[in-house]
Amino acid sequence: MAKVKTKFYCTECGYETAKWYGKCPGCSSWNTMVEETQTVVKTQGMQSPIFHTKEKPQSIIHIESGKEPRVQTNIGELNRVLGGGFVPGSLILVGGDPGIGKSTLLLQTSHALTVAGLKVLYVSGEESVRQTRLRADRLNALSESLFVLCETNLEQIEEAIEEIQPDFLVIDSIQTVYQPSVASAPGSVSQVRECTTHFMRIAKVKGIATVLVGHVTKEGAIAGPRLLEHMVDCVLYFEGERHHTYRLLRAVKNRFGSTNEIGIFEMQETGLVEVTNPSELFLSERPMGVAGSSVVASVEGTRPVLVELQALVASTNFPSPRRMSTGVDHQRMSLIIAVLEKRMGMFLQNQDAYLNVAGGVKLDEPAVDLAIAVSIASSFRDAPTQPYDVFFGEIGLTGEVRAVSRVEQRVKEAQKLGFKRVIMPEKSMKGWKAPKGIEIIGVNTVAEALTAALG
Repeated sequence: MAKVKTKFYCTECGYETAKWYGKCPGCSSWNTMVEETQTVVKTQGMQSPIFHTKEKPQSIIHIESGKEPRVQTNIGELNRVLGGGFVPGSLILVGGDPGIGKSTLLLQTSHALTVAGLKVLYVSGEESVRQTRLRADRLNALSESLFVLCETNLEQIEEAIEEIQPDFLVIDSIQTVYQPSVASAPGSVSQVRECTTHFMRIAKVKGIATVLVGHVTKEGAIAGPRLLEHMVDCVLYFEGERHHTYRLLRAVKNRFGSTNEIGIFEMQETGLVEVTNPSELFLSERPMGVAGSSVVASVEGTRPVLVELQALVASTNFPSPRRMSTGVDHQRMSLIIAVLEKRMGMFLQNQDAYLNVAGGVKLDEPAVDLAIAVSIASSFRDAPTQPYDVFFGEIGLTGEVRAVSRVEQRVKEAQKLGFKRVIMPEKSMKGWKAPKGIEIIGVNTVAEALTAALG
């Protein structure tokens, strides 16, 4: 009989040890060690010819260079996030909250690839083939070259791959697949690591673009060991609020493209529809002439996006005022409030401050600092900003407004949507020519910006 062993794995880095530790010796994380029983049984599944490839080392000079071939879909937002389309042989991990639309997006993508003449295998470990057919009927994603398999056994999935020889493979989800030679339960650290390694070898050897769907924890991170994200070529997060109809596809890691790109979709009855003009969408319900509201020109990847920032400053009865922010880093907001208190003389120590990015978008670039300061000052003074003003710029601790990148793209996006003035760092005005029909106001300090915006 095979010997049963008990091992402990770190869910963050995959460190393996024979006994439990409160602090992981590998990554120094606390309370991340989980216990698993493992029984290693030799099967013929691992003796697959896929794993017997004889390649000899060769000089890097003699290796052919060139761009990776791309397989584009008719979904432009997905192509943007991936860096131009799918790369054959790449391994992609897609994560997101339950019910956010991961399976819908991948089924639409599979149908789009079959329209382009490719053969697709969609493996579902959570739904039956009838459930997948019902979704395909709703999405109008029926094709002769789209094959659906309801299976969780890795060896059975490998047999189906050998039989069909697909060009594109979807595993929904990796937490449901198990390797029979590993005695751990599906979804455990051992199973996820072993199955991901197996699919990585299949993708690289056979040149199949493979997408793995991953569950997320309540903190929003992809479940399983952190090693999972290191093994794949691309990590995509599918984000969005349940009460909003649009979704954001964000690239966190991408070996074949930029990691700052986002794709925006709107959930409708017929599936996900790409949003080609996100700025117009985010500003569609913006109120005019209201204190605390401002528009910032942010850049996500290569795309400029205009988003509304809303701030509310109100007096508090508690000794410690509240500082709450949604869509913007909480620490960054506190820093800007401190600058307004010290450099502008605003007494905010007895005021609660709330900041929200309208639409549920997350902004993490420093260029949104100036819009945050204008929104907070506007609400504190109860003085509305001009409805056709746009702000961007980084704020330093001494109250200066620092230069930012991609200024021309931000200004052109503001002009396209009908804005009349742009308040921005004066140091960013060099090296380019402002378009006609829009006024550019350069500022060096926060005081100059507030004077131009609020009078």
